[in-house]
Amino acid sequence: MREKRFSLLHLLLAVLLTLAAAVGGGLLALRLTVGEGALSLLEGLLLVNTRFVGEYDPVSAVDAALDGMVEGLGDRWSYYLTAEAYEAQELRRKNQYVGIGVTVNYEREEGVLILEVMPGSPAEQAGLLAGEVITGADGVSLSGEARYQGSEHIRGEVGTAVTLEILDTGGARRTVEVVRAPVSTDPVEYRLLEDGTGYVKLANFYDNSAQRLREAVEDLQSQGARALVFDVRNNGGGYLSQLTSMLDFLLPEGPIFISRDRAGRETVTQSDAACVELPMAVLVNADTYSAAEFFAAELQEREAAVIVGVPTSGKGYSQQTFPLPHGGAMSISTAAYFTGSGISLIGTGLTLDAQVELSGEGDAQLEAALALLEA
Repeated sequence: MREKRFSLLHLLLAVLLTLAAAVGGGLLALRLTVGEGALSLLEGLLLVNTRFVGEYDPVSAVDAALDGMVEGLGDRWSYYLTAEAYEAQELRRKNQYVGIGVTVNYEREEGVLILEVMPGSPAEQAGLLAGEVITGADGVSLSGEARYQGSEHIRGEVGTAVTLEILDTGGARRTVEVVRAPVSTDPVEYRLLEDGTGYVKLANFYDNSAQRLREAVEDLQSQGARALVFDVRNNGGGYLSQLTSMLDFLLPEGPIFISRDRAGRETVTQSDAACVELPMAVLVNADTYSAAEFFAAELQEREAAVIVGVPTSGKGYSQQTFPLPHGGAMSISTAAYFTGSGISLIGTGLTLDAQVELSGEGDAQLEAALALLEA
């Protein structure tokens, strides 16, 4: 009788050796793919989870590690988001926020003055009115200096309630409970000025902003606007798709955006021949950022608009946001971008046609823009 080639022991040893080779090969592949730094991070987390003797919050530890890793890139445009911050950002990018649906200012010493109540909002359903003052929220006084933190107390998580102390226009006081909900905001405000110039204020470049800008400009044209002023002061930017849609609508045929990725591959976005044939100006300030800064630069480069305001930051990288398994997200720079003629704004920012500071009453920057459009 032929003897068995492999005993049970031999078979077991073969399996173990195969597993060891697979694991070793996997570790080698992992080391080659992500580097020793990533393995060190994993080992550090393993040590904390298995050997650390104190109490700690695992989510906070991971958040701190990821935040430190992004900080270590040395890129001022990359950032890390906790799960809560990522959720809030996603709402903002839909032009929404969680709150009660009021526009406010802080000119009243008694508290937060309601300037506008949005139709269909939780505030309207609770009976709040423009002109009333929110003097307290959940037992916290919002009078005096505390009113500047009023929005932080009024906003909160979806479905939660906030109890507000209200001072009405007649001086009477009442208590109102309002349930917080997602509230949609309009990224564009516009009006026809007395001299016939169309004024368009653009809050951001997130969802629906390009469509709203088109609607605003077309409405102003139907009203007989002779020129356009785009106000992107305090505009933090937004989506590339919204930016290029706006530039395509406003500008004639030609390149309007160039992007270059890590491998050096370039993508050129073109505008079609249709355009808006009106003189234009753009108002900017130190908080005109990212897509808003580029919007002004491209309009100026194509000789479609003049730029009025103060120097800008000079941003030249675009970011992608990557959700992570634990709920947070990393937003890191993944491409450099350039104007249609290949100019980067890094280190220079915008070239102003008129540098004008704001001081005192009135809007000196808008007045300067109108003067340039008249010239």
